[in-house]
Amino acid sequence: MNNKERAQRIKMILMDVDGTLTDGLLFVLPDGQEIKSYHVRDGMGIFMAHLAGFKTGIITGKTSESLKIRAEKLKIIELYQGIIHKKKVFFEILDKHSLQAEETAYIGDDLGDLPVIKLAGFSGAVADAHMEIKKHSHFICRNPGGKGAVREFIEFIFDSQNKWQIIERNLNQLKSKDLS
Repeated sequence: MNNKERAQRIKMILMDVDGTLTDGLLFVLPDGQEIKSYHVRDGMGIFMAHLAGFKTGIITGKTSESLKIRAEKLKIIELYQGIIHKKKVFFEILDKHSLQAEETAYIGDDLGDLPVIKLAGFSGAVADAHMEIKKHSHFICRNPGGKGAVREFIEFIFDSQNKWQIIERNLNQLKSKDLS
């Protein structure tokens, strides 16, 4: 089965955060608070995924209040933070949404993502991912983590499922609002 055929079956898109939705850099303030940045293109990709009818979720090893706020803004329906063993949560999400593994996409960057990368129906690696993640991924992004890789991955799924007309129609129906 080729990547386009794998991507055609996807109903839910899951992702890692640090090194995937972000560039992996953490700025630590004197009080210990961590700051990270997100690329607006990735946010727009997630927003468009919802317009196209996809469910989205995050499984990440770190815990961050700012991520909770970001996920709420983007209307990401599944957010699991502080998860070391992502495989267990992956199966919980499948069960909760009555999905099969082949109906899910997952994009990540480092070894903690490997169990889910191996299980997902369509898996992706950011350009600067660990070599083991790349080795087991169906799709390797041209963009590094935090620089539009998530959107690139999502857009491949859109292309495979011919979703652009649906997205365009739904975008045109929206009133002016902050999309990212």
